[in-house]
Amino acid sequence: MTIIRKKKAGNEEYYSLEHSFRENGKIKKKEKYLGKNLPKNIDEIKRAFILELYSERWFLKFDKIKEGFLKEKKAMPKSALEKETQTFAIRFTYDTNRIEGSTLTLRETATLLGQGITPSEKPLRDVKEAEAHMNAFYEMLDYKKDLSLQTILYFHKKMFESTKQDIAGKIREHQVAIAGSKFLPPFPAEVYPLLVDFFKWYNKNKASLHPVELAALIHLKLVTIHPFADGNGRISRMMMNFALHRKEFPMFNILYEKREGYYNALERSQVKGDEDVFLRWFFKRYLDGFEGYM
Repeated sequence: MTIIRKKKAGNEEYYSLEHSFRENGKIKKKEKYLGKNLPKNIDEIKRAFILELYSERWFLKFDKIKEGFLKEKKAMPKSALEKETQTFAIRFTYDTNRIEGSTLTLRETATLLGQGITPSEKPLRDVKEAEAHMNAFYEMLDYKKDLSLQTILYFHKKMFESTKQDIAGKIREHQVAIAGSKFLPPFPAEVYPLLVDFFKWYNKNKASLHPVELAALIHLKLVTIHPFADGNGRISRMMMNFALHRKEFPMFNILYEKREGYYNALERSQVKGDEDVFLRWFFKRYLDGFEGYM
């Protein structure tokens, strides 16, 4: 967490920025002197300070991951690359849908999507939503348009038009709640203005933010706005990977088995209004997942 502290040295008082983080089981701190008076452009200074810390601790490693990933990808036969993409698509579909309540197991998802065999005694909705997600994922890989309101509406419709036609590709007009969370999503009247602000933010920052940070913030911001009656997590995770794929970084899957840490990081960020909480969680998991490419 990055905070502003007022300190005293002798008889003089001054302000400083402090950022604390855990590394190898120990709490470490980085500090930046701000002066005797709090600068007027403190938000800009704070952002630059955080960016410097992120670059030092995370971004250089992510760039090495991309380098190793592309090198391996280039060396792979086409058939092996297609198989790896299918394996990721199946696992991503399983985890993202299971997080949202699907009853399909990983084996059932793999059999359904890999062999076309429908599992018995499972809800037809779960089967259709797995198939729709898989199809949407493959379409996302070759999607030429940039992220926009039309993009998220289009992919949300693709994922839910066969199971929830009344909400598929439509901005919600009623209040929703997240089961088990302390965070209350925005009121219906706030949703569209928040989406307008989100896409202004995206278009302003998409070229300057590191791609992994951009992907994490796309996920966090979209799921916090909660624009749909259902499927907000799934569309947010899909657009997260849309951003990573466009910049040729490895796509990221949030495992169902590790969902508690994911839920906690999201909720803490949303309740505190502190994006850094979720970013730290995301960066660590991304590095843990792909450090083999370094």
